[in-house]
Amino acid sequence: MIIYNIYTKYSYFLNNISSPITEIKNSLGPNDLPYKIPIHPNLVHLTIGLFAIGIAFDFAGALYPFEKRILRFLAFPVTRVGFHDVGWYNLLAASFITFFTVATGFFEMLLAVPIDNVKSIIGQGAITTMLWHGVGGVLILFILITMTIWRGYQRFVFRKDFGRQVSWAYLFSGTIILLVMGLHGSLGAWLASDFGVHITADQLLVNGLELDNYLP
Repeated sequence: MIIYNIYTKYSYFLNNISSPITEIKNSLGPNDLPYKIPIHPNLVHLTIGLFAIGIAFDFAGALYPFEKRILRFLAFPVTRVGFHDVGWYNLLAASFITFFTVATGFFEMLLAVPIDNVKSIIGQGAITTMLWHGVGGVLILFILITMTIWRGYQRFVFRKDFGRQVSWAYLFSGTIILLVMGLHGSLGAWLASDFGVHITADQLLVNGLELDNYLP
């Protein structure tokens, strides 16, 4: 009930009170955005991909003594430090990109017009799902920053004289974070698939408009 009241007040604010959002409302497309393709989902996959590659290559570096003979047999000119370099720079890039991922997520969430009277697969409404997704995104940003600082200290301070730059605790934490990212990403996927948030075809159909008039 509290969330519903917040949404009602927000809807009134969006439709009746002059604000930067209402000023651009008439320039929004059928997907309720000022551009054709949502930016946030693409940055989300970039964040996840960079982080996953970073953890995967750090695993490869950690297990290098076991795989060294295989790599030499296959004539792959790779070194342990090379694996860890890829792990470090991908994690650094993931943390940097995630600032823009979260920023575009909140911008697109402010312009979201979810389909009414729909529940997600776990029984949540659109507003509840968006709130959890927004808060979770900020938490993941702070987690990635923490992981980057931890990784940097290992690389340049704690384990700078070790062949294996990362601890097993770091690798285990990275694996858990990847699983959390997958679960958190499901909330965003439900916003699109179940609630039609920024999905042009869904929004046109809900408003009784012909797809042929808007889609090529």
